[in-house]
Amino acid sequence: MAAETQATEGQTTSRGEAPIKPEYVIQREVNKAAATEAAPLAEEESKRDTGEKKSGQNKKRAAKNKPKPRQNAVRLCRSVAIGEECPLGAACKSSHDVAAFMEKKEPDLGSQCPIFDEFGKCVFGLRCRYAMAHTTAEFTQVVDDEKAQKAQPNQVLNQMSRDMQIRLRKRLEKFPRTQEFDVQWQASMKDKDAQAGSANTEETARDAQDDTVKTEQAPKRQRKARGRIDYRGKTYLAPLTTVGNLPFRRVCKGFGVNITCSEMAIASNIIQGQGSELALLKRHASEDIFGVQLAGNRADIVGKAAEFVSNNCDVDFIDLNMGCPIDMAFNNGGGSALLAHPRKIERIVRTMLAATDC
Repeated sequence: MAAETQATEGQTTSRGEAPIKPEYVIQREVNKAAATEAAPLAEEESKRDTGEKKSGQNKKRAAKNKPKPRQNAVRLCRSVAIGEECPLGAACKSSHDVAAFMEKKEPDLGSQCPIFDEFGKCVFGLRCRYAMAHTTAEFTQVVDDEKAQKAQPNQVLNQMSRDMQIRLRKRLEKFPRTQEFDVQWQASMKDKDAQAGSANTEETARDAQDDTVKTEQAPKRQRKARGRIDYRGKTYLAPLTTVGNLPFRRVCKGFGVNITCSEMAIASNIIQGQGSELALLKRHASEDIFGVQLAGNRADIVGKAAEFVSNNCDVDFIDLNMGCPIDMAFNNGGGSALLAHPRKIERIVRTMLAATDC
């Protein structure tokens, strides 16, 4: 269709838009007053030159999904919000001006804070959307000592501290077991290549390759006491990306599931200290048997992530993702793409076994 628009039963549609039959069109009354007020803003927006060149089908498409500007431009420091002194002092990038924050803060969503009602203290302080339920006129936080003493301690395990996150980002965290096994593996591969090269026939080379894995030259992990999980007669909640978070697993635990597993965590993001990835490792105290699933395509990276989880998290098992088909994992050689490389799978699994105790 050469024309940019076409008329279908009295309707004018642009290219890429499907016409709607007249009997299904609902006529809505237009608020003329609101339209009149919005007209100057729309005209000003249309005149604004963003400098971005559009091509193809985006030439005449309006930017409908622009992010809305934040009404509250003041970002209050977390420590100041709960009435504590900021440990960073003048180096803190957040604001310490409580009056300015409260002046521009959006109205509360209600008059009762569910966290304060349950635990006697709100951990969000002035930044809470129900802040005035536990804040005085002088902007100080109210604490109900009786409820605070009766409140149960934090039942969420595997929470990484800020210091640990900084250590990962600055590459200060060491992974000796993974590095040691990687050196042994590379040495064993050199020995195997030498044996295969000296073989006279293809059959001899294949036998030498199979025997190398079983000989003493192959890297061996230190055998330690590992807990064995009895899966018989137990229900297993499979890892569900973007679904199987901690609240969802708690709900499933209430329905009687026995074994739970975290969402798929990217191994490289864990050892880089990404907060969103470290949050996937959290475990609730009600999860009797809990494991973490890792995804990756490099033995050294997956091994380091597995060693980190084994050393710093309370987990019963670590799972390797070899079935995820999404582009994020598959295009990087992980997930279901691993199934085409059995030798790589062997190296990854052996590295994980050498680097972990679970």
